[in-house]
Amino acid sequence: MRILRTAASARAHPRSGGRRVLVPTMGALHRGHGELIRIAREAAGSDGKVVVSIFVNPLQFAPGGDYEKYPRPEEADDSFCRAAGVDLLFRPLGEEMYATDFSVAVEENALANTLEGKSRPGHFRGVCTVVTKLFHLLSPDAAVFGEKDFQQLAIIRRMVRDLNFSIEIIGAPTVREADGLACSSRNQYLNPAERDQAPVLQRALQEARRSVAEGDRSSQAILDVARSVIATAPLARIDYLEVVNTETLQPVTEAGADSLIAVAAFFGQTRLIDNLRLS
Repeated sequence: MRILRTAASARAHPRSGGRRVLVPTMGALHRGHGELIRIAREAAGSDGKVVVSIFVNPLQFAPGGDYEKYPRPEEADDSFCRAAGVDLLFRPLGEEMYATDFSVAVEENALANTLEGKSRPGHFRGVCTVVTKLFHLLSPDAAVFGEKDFQQLAIIRRMVRDLNFSIEIIGAPTVREADGLACSSRNQYLNPAERDQAPVLQRALQEARRSVAEGDRSSQAILDVARSVIATAPLARIDYLEVVNTETLQPVTEAGADSLIAVAAFFGQTRLIDNLRLS
């Protein structure tokens, strides 16, 4: 595995004959990332290359957020990538990605104003900007993003369409722990009591989908079902809980074939997200 640390080395790295497939990450790699890498290897083929980027992007964090304490286990991540068969690891420093007088950013203005975008203003501006830079520096033929961050995946697809990137965006199903909790780098922040209660989010979404299957398509009723389940976990504090259209990400009053229920909730200081298609 080759490790690159500068923008210049990323631009200059020679291309081989096969496809180059990128997995953008912020590190603290876990089983979910392992599945993204597996899917990337499948998409790259036997003669292609899998590229992983690890960069804790400051533009994605709000003032007072957890940027400084975000886990950065460099040696463990390097070992993880080697064991997963990654060909190229791009691990730039902050000054390699953003000049001190950095003043140009990429912003999406239709899908980014609800759910995560509403709770975390500017977050997707940071996502779109860093992903655009990674696309330019690493020139992938395809990139893999997880469906746990459904809104992010939708926004990246829109950005690729609208800015005419010739890059295939591949969505990867959410990887979960045995008790249903979505794999996340932030799970390690949970104390034992919080970790014990965190799977309530997925149970709530599953109950919401079961309600739809039984014929109740009113979004208000669906949300009431989910809230009642989350209420059984006293450490959970809901940030948002909404039923939205999967294309527009706007709230809907009635669930249909293209509906998704999405949740963000705090357990102590740790904020977790999850989602589930309702049909």
